[in-house]
Amino acid sequence: MLVLLPPSEGKAAGGSGAPLKPEGLSLPGLAEARAAVLDELVELCAADESKAREVLGLSEGLRGEVAKNASLRSAAARPAGEIYTGVLYDALGLADLTPAARARAEESLLVFSGLWGAVRITDRIPSYRCSMGVKLPGLGALGAHWRTPMATALPEAAGDGLVLDLRSSAYATAWKPKGEPAGRTATVRVLHAQLVDGVEKRSVVSHFNKATKGRLVRDLLLAGADPATPAELVSVLRDLGHVVEADAPAKPGKAWALDVVVTQIH
Repeated sequence: MLVLLPPSEGKAAGGSGAPLKPEGLSLPGLAEARAAVLDELVELCAADESKAREVLGLSEGLRGEVAKNASLRSAAARPAGEIYTGVLYDALGLADLTPAARARAEESLLVFSGLWGAVRITDRIPSYRCSMGVKLPGLGALGAHWRTPMATALPEAAGDGLVLDLRSSAYATAWKPKGEPAGRTATVRVLHAQLVDGVEKRSVVSHFNKATKGRLVRDLLLAGADPATPAELVSVLRDLGHVVEADAPAKPGKAWALDVVVTQIH
């Protein structure tokens, strides 16, 4: 099983570790595309802070992120699983997984990134600021930049197993499974169900969507679950106590759409 995650907008500090070694990152097929983004991002942030903040969509209060990007090559690096923070990663709780669940996380989790394309949680990266929605002056829209190298690298990473896609829409632009891999892919939407005047109403949640997805992945890892198909995933999640409604595709070669229904959001 390969689990596709979005990154967090906020990042933990890099600490005091050794600097980035790009050649050591997973998915070596993305190396050339990574180098291109890194080169332009560092150059932009080192040359013109105002322009960099405009391109990256940063407020005045986040101007320190520009300096951080300018020093990416020399900044301390840490495992990506420690760099990414926020609601989803808090709920996932990588730091206190059992050893067996942690090993499964290192094998199955893949975090998408505007700068790196995608990384394993063991890949050592510095703290940075560059979302997939950024349009760099030279390379253009990052979602489009990543599409070609991802078309080869992601099917290779997925192998013949299930793909659980928990990415947000911006990160989904970098790779959309097609053909046979799409039939092994399940996307997840989180719905909040509540009674209003005796009638159940459902709404899509945003902030708490991330927490639910984090808990869902944590449950799968702790249970040692390794479903091979979307249908098996639905069965496993229900056994783990999640309320799941599945929309099987009408045609082969299309991803499954799963709704996880919650009555409490926290």
